[in-house]
Amino acid sequence: MERNQQTFIQKARRIVPYPLLWDMSKFIALIGFLTWLLARGTERLGYNWQWYRVPRYLFFYENGNLMLGPLMSGLVLTLKITAVSLILAFFFGLLTAIFRLSRSFIARILARGYLDFIRNTPLLVQIFFIYFVLAPVLDIERFTSAVLALSLFEGAYASEILRAGIVSIHREQWEAAYSSGLSTSQTYRFVVLPQAVRWMLPPLTGQAVSLVKDSALVSTIAVYDLTMQGQAIIAETFLTFEIWLTVAALYFFMTATLSFVANRLEQRFRIPT
Repeated sequence: MERNQQTFIQKARRIVPYPLLWDMSKFIALIGFLTWLLARGTERLGYNWQWYRVPRYLFFYENGNLMLGPLMSGLVLTLKITAVSLILAFFFGLLTAIFRLSRSFIARILARGYLDFIRNTPLLVQIFFIYFVLAPVLDIERFTSAVLALSLFEGAYASEILRAGIVSIHREQWEAAYSSGLSTSQTYRFVVLPQAVRWMLPPLTGQAVSLVKDSALVSTIAVYDLTMQGQAIIAETFLTFEIWLTVAALYFFMTATLSFVANRLEQRFRIPT
């Protein structure tokens, strides 16, 4: 049986001597087919591609200086919203996870109510509620409303990831920390969370990627992020396909970079087996 398997592998290698090259060829062929399909569809619609007009919306020169175009300005704002929302989402998630694990009945009720409300209502409705209801009362700006909505939404999902990571730590670790004289907050800081982060990093990365994509919804309250800038340019130039493809590529660049960094961190903190 083992000899037959080796013979099959040797035959497969003779048929496909360069597996990586073969995979790349299939990928390029797929991209070529999709490009041809898109070009054929737009040709049937009578669409005139004008890619030469896109670079000016990324960068342009003014008085000899390189300036950010509308799309890059929107990208910078999207990165700011994402960065602040990530920090706040981690804070809300960690606080909610600790409340869920607390012995206090009030803390558990508050955490449960927060989770049930956030996870059972759409993000778009939450953005509208914060911007049109809470913002006038609290006198907060669009940027703050967007960040608050995104961080509360993602924090609810992050809390379950954090709680699972905390629970995964063996009880002996808690007992050893308490016997060493550490308080509960010190135990979380120095013992539990440093160990739990190894288990929490991959799913938290997924939530961070979701946050980047969900940030596009803040364009509904006229926050001029990447999506809103794309909509404004299309309304002015009618470059529908070119602008949306460029916007999609910029979002892909952000999420791919985030995933790459997280994978590197995961490899660094990976638990040896």
